[in-house]
Amino acid sequence: MKASLLLLAGLTVVASQAMASSEQAWSDLDKAVISSCIKASQLKDVKPAGTAAMFDDSVGYNALLLKGHYPQPFMKNKVGTELCLYQRKSKTAVVTEWDGATTPKK
Repeated sequence: MKASLLLLAGLTVVASQAMASSEQAWSDLDKAVISSCIKASQLKDVKPAGTAAMFDDSVGYNALLLKGHYPQPFMKNKVGTELCLYQRKSKTAVVTEWDGATTPKK
């Protein structure tokens, strides 16, 4: 009886550790989100504007705001903001203009 309880306790500890993500895995995900979002951006000199928001696995996305400058000559190097959605399952990023989200309407 004691042996089976010890075995069960040991397996529980091993299983819980196997399901937890390591610090390295989180760091790698952050780097993948930033890299993919920057590649998908249409802005120049683009950088993350903070940290990514991670939605739970039922949604499967990370969201990241990007800041940069519009490359079109008529935009005269105006600062722009984009929202990037990174889908963890497919490891792909899509961006959309998001300037209005950071400037309150009066």
